[in-house]
Amino acid sequence: MSYLTKEGQRGEMKMEGIEGDASEEGAGRYTLKPTRINNEDIMFCVDVEAESLVEMKTVGVTRLDSIKQAILLFVNSKLSINPDHRFAFATLSKSASWLRKEFSSDVESTIAAVRALSAITGSSGQADLTNLFRLAAHEAKKSSAQNRILRVILIYCRSSVRPHHQWPVNQKLFTLDVMYLHDKPGPDNCPQAVYDALVDALEQVSEYEGYIHESGHGLPRTLFRFMSMLLSHPQQRCPQDDCDIPKPLMKKPAESTNGEDNVHVSTSQ
Repeated sequence: MSYLTKEGQRGEMKMEGIEGDASEEGAGRYTLKPTRINNEDIMFCVDVEAESLVEMKTVGVTRLDSIKQAILLFVNSKLSINPDHRFAFATLSKSASWLRKEFSSDVESTIAAVRALSAITGSSGQADLTNLFRLAAHEAKKSSAQNRILRVILIYCRSSVRPHHQWPVNQKLFTLDVMYLHDKPGPDNCPQAVYDALVDALEQVSEYEGYIHESGHGLPRTLFRFMSMLLSHPQQRCPQDDCDIPKPLMKKPAESTNGEDNVHVSTSQ
């Protein structure tokens, strides 16, 4: 995490594990109890306020342009893993509303929904997540009846508007992931406070381990990388604080040719 990490908060999230059986007779062996991994119904909710039109560092490409590309990348990759996952789409302005309510695994239907995403002019001045959670909870009950689970992926773009919600503390029917694209901190915005509010919402509503990623760099590849990390199934995730992917690409130190250990000499005084 970058500077936006909410200290101590994400480290407290724990996913319920599956206990195994290590008997004395089979010392050193561990048997994982069988468990069902459910197909997912994934609901994308895209922030379409004016800040979604902020230009990325790639000339002529806005946040919304990159979001559309990232969603298509995610859907194609997810379906290559399991063609039975399904997707629906909503938008967020003052509150959330449906863009395409029917969950489908049809790629052409996804492309049509993504093309229909468009930003609004001006700003509503607030972001109420309550209706998003209501929509998700309603759909989660229908998904559960089909032995599926529901996940919401919220893509949020505002740097000065803290999202808020009203939701029962013990009602966790779906998993929430968040991708937060923001400006650098300044006198007119508060991305840290926005991030903290998103973390609070995630921890309150998520049934399984929810992930949150943020980027203020304006690089499309950063968005694509984080969206790829959200491909992980909520029922198979480790806590986000324990997630050490993607691995950094670093050169390995040169191996010694004479069998002796390499000696690193510091030139600092």
